[in-house]
Amino acid sequence: MANKFIEPFTKTVQHYLKYRPSYPIEILDLLVSKCDLNKKSVIGDIGSGTGFLAKLFLDYGNEVYGVEPNQAMREAGEDYLAQYSQFHSIFGTAEATHLENASVDFLTVGTAFHWFDTEKTKREFKRIAKPNGWVVLIWNVRDVQSPLICDYESLLLKYGKDYASSNAKKLDKVAMDSFFKGHTIKTASFRNVQQFDWEGFQGRLLSTSFIPGPEHAKYKAMIEQLNNIFLKHEKNGIIEFLYKTNLYFSHI
Repeated sequence: MANKFIEPFTKTVQHYLKYRPSYPIEILDLLVSKCDLNKKSVIGDIGSGTGFLAKLFLDYGNEVYGVEPNQAMREAGEDYLAQYSQFHSIFGTAEATHLENASVDFLTVGTAFHWFDTEKTKREFKRIAKPNGWVVLIWNVRDVQSPLICDYESLLLKYGKDYASSNAKKLDKVAMDSFFKGHTIKTASFRNVQQFDWEGFQGRLLSTSFIPGPEHAKYKAMIEQLNNIFLKHEKNGIIEFLYKTNLYFSHI
């Protein structure tokens, strides 16, 4: 993962930790029933960031190796998960995790796979996965069926640098077919929701790596448009920010 993909998150880490969504607990039930996840399964959480996905497995009782290249995000994750003795924080990338050969049962990626070099990551995942190990790719995707999210997407298209051509927006089953070639891809989707007051809604926007910061000439107009969206959709000072948590999982 190149520095140009790592560095933008340094300035957003506190907003990211406070305002980004976690992951539904239903993921655990799915992996238990479909992939034989159990409390002894070793998890390699790649691109672990601030630790939201790792926490899901740590609460279940798993040993988790969190691999994260961005120092600010990694340190935030270490603080967030400090109470868990079975969490191990590692400076590394998806393409060079520094994990041992055949050492993990599940390789999980939470809303980060679109930053990886697909072919190099595939080679690395094959190296570190145990025989019959699973790869579980997870995204919290904004639910564009929501009128509020439609308005929010319009704001991102207007003010977000290179948002229209971002890797995250390009991700689809074709990319998954390439990564999981030779194996059957299983999919699942869960509803996920955050509730925000005005301060939280601003924080959610500012957790995004590609939008202008306070020093930018367009920042004030962007916040004004965001406020108009909030006033249009709020009920009793609260808006619902809807996601679909999508999973792609298969052997590697």
